[in-house]
Amino acid sequence: MKVNQINVAQDMKISDLVSQFDKSGVLGAGRVGRACNILTDMIQDDEMKVFMSLGGPLIPGGMRNIVTQMIREGHVDLIVSSGANITHDLLEAFGGAHYRHEGKDDEELNEEGIGRIADINVGSDDFTVFESEIIKIFDNISSTKSHISIQELLYEIGLLIDDDSSFVATAAENKIPIFAPGLIDSMMGLQLWIFNQDHDFVVDAVADMHYLSDIVFEAPKVGAILLGGGLTKHYTLASNVIKGGLDAAIQITMDRPEAGSLGGAPLEEAKSWAKARCGSSLASVVGDVTVIFPLIYAAALDKISSD
Repeated sequence: MKVNQINVAQDMKISDLVSQFDKSGVLGAGRVGRACNILTDMIQDDEMKVFMSLGGPLIPGGMRNIVTQMIREGHVDLIVSSGANITHDLLEAFGGAHYRHEGKDDEELNEEGIGRIADINVGSDDFTVFESEIIKIFDNISSTKSHISIQELLYEIGLLIDDDSSFVATAAENKIPIFAPGLIDSMMGLQLWIFNQDHDFVVDAVADMHYLSDIVFEAPKVGAILLGGGLTKHYTLASNVIKGGLDAAIQITMDRPEAGSLGGAPLEEAKSWAKARCGSSLASVVGDVTVIFPLIYAAALDKISSD
């Protein structure tokens, strides 16, 4: 089959452009096209539970509204997030913000109380508010519960957040579970440790596995949207090994495979571990999530509305 040359036209829709990528079928364009097709099929398949993992600075990087929209539209059924993305979601829910880096020296930023994530700045004043507010929430929850799973904790937190743009609050409202196996490795985790110095409040990571395994076993099919690599990607894949692996998945990451890291591993590698089924529909795209995922999700929405 020959490579079709990509055509663009004035006023063409995003779905038309991504369709041109798919018809080209090769290199990054072909991978983006295939990922969009798989994403569209996953969203439209009523038998498929769609898991989404959030690794890397996606919320600081502008993806907050997209994640929230996907929850609200019923396009995802379960989220596996880093503790950092949850922290940054709540930071905005408490009135904080993320700012564009203006090129100042990092030692100067340190003196001004500003932390840098690539070209994103976060002020220490906003973290101070976050710290005081999350401690109040921990105190509220622990007054009725002394032992709780991470997923249950995030659900209870979501119920106490008044922000329509918060993916944590929207997930709780729509009863979409959020799992965060690395929660302690975040500013929220630090505050949880501080809170536990003088409170009897046990957050149980193992308890999440009971609930998660029930979801996997009860789902006729499971698909995954893997944004970034690391722990969130592996937790999503590994949770499905108990049933023979994922039926479909897309992965978007900047990680490379040469060093053997899971983050850079192509999804086909997951078949050898039974984390993805033999014959499953898989697409791995190398690139920046904040560019590629909005593109393919917008194209998928366009395709779905046209069906």
